[in-house]
Amino acid sequence: MKPSYLTNEHELFRKSLRDMLNKEAYPYVDEWEAARGIPRDIWTKLGENGFLLPWVKEQYGGLGLDFSYSTVLIEELERVGAGFASGICLHSDIVAPYIQDYGTEEQKQKWLPKSVTGEYISAVAMTEPGAGSDLAGIGTTAKKEGGHYILNGEKTFITNGGNADYVVVVCKTDSKVEPAHRGISLLVVEAGTEGFTQGKQLTKVGMHSADTAELIFDNAKVPAENLLGEENKGFYYLMEKLQQERLVVALQVQIDAEEMLKLTTDYVKERKAFGQRIANFQNTQYKIAEMATEVDLGRAYINQLIERHIEKEEIVKEVSMAKWWISEMAKRVAAEAMQLHGGYGYMEEYEIARRYRDIPVTSIYAGTTEVMKNIIAKKILES
Repeated sequence: MKPSYLTNEHELFRKSLRDMLNKEAYPYVDEWEAARGIPRDIWTKLGENGFLLPWVKEQYGGLGLDFSYSTVLIEELERVGAGFASGICLHSDIVAPYIQDYGTEEQKQKWLPKSVTGEYISAVAMTEPGAGSDLAGIGTTAKKEGGHYILNGEKTFITNGGNADYVVVVCKTDSKVEPAHRGISLLVVEAGTEGFTQGKQLTKVGMHSADTAELIFDNAKVPAENLLGEENKGFYYLMEKLQQERLVVALQVQIDAEEMLKLTTDYVKERKAFGQRIANFQNTQYKIAEMATEVDLGRAYINQLIERHIEKEEIVKEVSMAKWWISEMAKRVAAEAMQLHGGYGYMEEYEIARRYRDIPVTSIYAGTTEVMKNIIAKKILES
């Protein structure tokens, strides 16, 4: 059943995007995986065709659409593959909303139009070598001196970090205030800033074509006008945006699970053993039935959360449920899919191998499964 938020206009948008991806993305996935990155021109091609930040207002170069169009973008990019999609979805629906909602008019004019065209790539830098899910524990500091902030610290596991033209950096502007989260601010740091180094690409188990890097700030001199919103309000801005971030991730992982189920279903129908199709064996049928049930449950839940998010409901608890359950479900699907592919599933020429290695990190980034359960329990027990 098609979700109520999708119209014929959405399907035209999807078809146009899919046509472009069939030409510009699908044929090159293996090449990008081997190269450990996607070419810069894929960003500008997406931008030229209106497939980046579709929700941005027309005055900043966007189409002025709502989040429902972003879901189409997320789904179709993720069908290509997680490594390809992760950085684009983050740029389009996780980073840019900080500029839109907390930026000044000058900041919006400076960064949004070129983010829409793909001329600019963006990133958000939260995680540090010594601080992951515990944002209040970050050690990156920014001290205001005259018309600049002097930024010091390190960030790691930053998606788009190596190629970003600007980065929204989470930092401490007041290290003495208690509780610690009250001293957090957001600074936009541009590539080429004095004292800012975009470090080496990190070698990952999966997500090979995703740009993931370290960022180093050594007395980086950031103009004071690059402060997003108010000083020391950064933690609250992050909390406001994590609902959409986790919904985006949950939808991405749902698509991964759907794609792995489809790959496996097609494979067992064709592959033969002991004189018959693998699909004829009762064990295979049970495994397919189990996977299909979980995948359908995930789809039904994510669809209604998208509708509620579009209506601007506060669904932090429900999004946290979706993020942890769907990411763990996708790991179960990946394991069963690999098993049903047999030895061929372990070969790089089969797509299931790539998807199998891409999936585990989804229960870690954007908040671990354990953190999601903490949020859910808190929301339930404090209500």
